[in-house]
Formats: sequence, structure tokens, C-alpha cells
Amino acid sequence: MANLRIGVVGCGRIGKLHIDNLINAVPGVEVIAVADPMIDKSGAREWCAQRGLTNVSADFMDVVNNPDVDVVFVCSSTDTHSLISLAAVNAGKHVFCEKPVDYDVDKIKAVMKAVEEKGVKFQVGFNRRFDHNHKAVADAVKNGTIGDPHIVIVSSRDPEPPPASYVAVSGGIFYDMMIHDFDMVRYVTGSEALEVSAVGSCLVNPKLQEESGIPDVDTAVVTMKMANGCIAVINNSRQAVYGYDQRVEAFGSKGMASDGNDLINNTTIVTKDGAHSEKPLWFFLERYNTAFIEQVKAFVDSIVNDKPVVVGAIDGLRPVLMAAAATESCRNGGAWVKVPQ
Repeated sequence: MANLRIGVVGCGRIGKLHIDNLINAVPGVEVIAVADPMIDKSGAREWCAQRGLTNVSADFMDVVNNPDVDVVFVCSSTDTHSLISLAAVNAGKHVFCEKPVDYDVDKIKAVMKAVEEKGVKFQVGFNRRFDHNHKAVADAVKNGTIGDPHIVIVSSRDPEPPPASYVAVSGGIFYDMMIHDFDMVRYVTGSEALEVSAVGSCLVNPKLQEESGIPDVDTAVVTMKMANGCIAVINNSRQAVYGYDQRVEAFGSKGMASDGNDLINNTTIVTKDGAHSEKPLWFFLERYNTAFIEQVKAFVDSIVNDKPVVVGAIDGLRPVLMAAAATESCRNGGAWVKVPQ
């Protein structure tokens, strides 16, 4: 079978990550086109040329309308995801869309409707489901090893906060950062959130709201009542000075499963002064690159072998509904808010 021909929209940090992975680590595919509105101002054209990619454009429709493109990767700015996804789906292309599809529920539903009508494959980039650590915890719940899940705890803390200018257009911590963790809760519990209670503070940057111009927080805890009776808790911080802190625990009727951080190395040095081990990997590019590769391999497999995608458009919608409920709860003192089903 001929290689799947990929067109990538967006050649920033995530777009470049996907392009390199597609070229170097994913068999059965070929990147043939790239589009980015800043292609001539960001050095992206030269970066692409170094990888033999010369079919580049500033207009994403050049990728969407390219008859040789089988699959469109949407790696552009968040506010363009649904627009580009919808155009690509309507053009009959399979689509891989980085999270989130959109923050507007109606726009996500429009994409879902088009996907169903066109019969194409559409996968959302919740790559953490493909992390070897988190998958092992989820499998322990799914196969019944720990019995019925009673409590799931997700800890997710970034090594350093983004600038206030980024926060201003991010949608806030629940949409921007915790969106991954909402998906992780659904993945590990195998259930949907019914109600959400959220509290948060500006502890990393007390002037965050003033500088960003939005009522956001940088430290937050969310508690959820799941449909299967499980209680789930997420804690986020924009700054963990020791590195990228990513841990999941599932406690159940027959036991507990938990994972730890990937470290620079797992050596522990013990001397008369005590024990020393390495810190966690610094950020998501180091921690999750293998997961980025594995999610794309799964997407390619779903196209080539006509299988259901692992993370579909509905999985792009539900975490957004959870984020909306958490945002409302946090702005109302932690009051319980129902999640639309």
C-alpha cells in the first residue's frame, strides 16, 4: 500500500514536533505539504527545506485543497483548530487535530457532524493516553486488577508559568492546562463526570489576573463525581520548580495502581550525607514525545485498517464541557456544577 500523504497546518513548536516524528518515527506516511501564516517570517520555510519539504504556503487552504493530501494535521493556533478541521473534513480529508478542537461547544459539534457525514477519521491529540505510565494505570482499572475504582487522583504541574500575554488568550487554566487532565480522568475511570467543584488561587503570580486581564488562577484543585460512583481529584500548578510533575493514582476495591515521574535517569546515589536522585524531565516535549509518536501510529492504523480512532471528536467535546463547569465553579467559590451530558 502507498504511504499516507500528510499535509501539516501550523509550523510552530507542535507542528515541528509532529513533522519530525512523522518523518523519522512513523512508518507508512509521507509529509508532502506544510502551511503556516508566518511561514516567511518565522524561519519555518528554511526549517522545512532542511527536511526536504518545499511545498509550503502561508494559506492553510493550499493544504486542504491539495488533491495529493490524504490526511491533514491541524497544529495551528488554538483559535483556528475548528475552522481548519471543518474545512479539511468537508474536503474529504482524514484529520488529526491538536487539542482542543475549540472552546466553543457549537463549533465542536459542527465538526462532529461533518465527520459523521463525510465518514472520515478524526482524532484529537490527547497524547497522554498513550504514555506508558498512564496507560498501565488505566489498564489496571480496565482489566479489574484493582477492582471497582473508588478514587482517582491526577497531579499535573508545569515547571514554569507561561507569560501573562499567553494566559490572556488561553481560555484559562481549566481549558488550557487541565483539559489534558479532564481527559485523563475519563480515560482512567472509564466514566463520565456528572458534577464538578473547583477552587483556585493565584499563588505563583499574585498579579496574574491584573496582568492577564482575565479572572484566571495558576493553582487549582478540582473534585468530580463520576457516573460510576468514583470520586476524581485533579490538582494543577503552573510552577513546580523541580520539573514537569505528572502522576496518576487509581485506588479501588481490590488495590491501588499509581505511576511516578520519568526522571533524567533512575539512579539513586547514597552517601553518608544522604540519598540523591535526579529530578523529573523538564517539560512535555521530553516526557511525552514517545506518547506523541504512539498516538500518531494509532491514528495511521485506524485509517489504514479502517478501525475506530482511539480518541475521537466526542473526546474533544467532553473535556471542554468539564472545563466550562470547572471555570463556573471556581468563579462561584467552588459550588457544585453539573456537567452537561
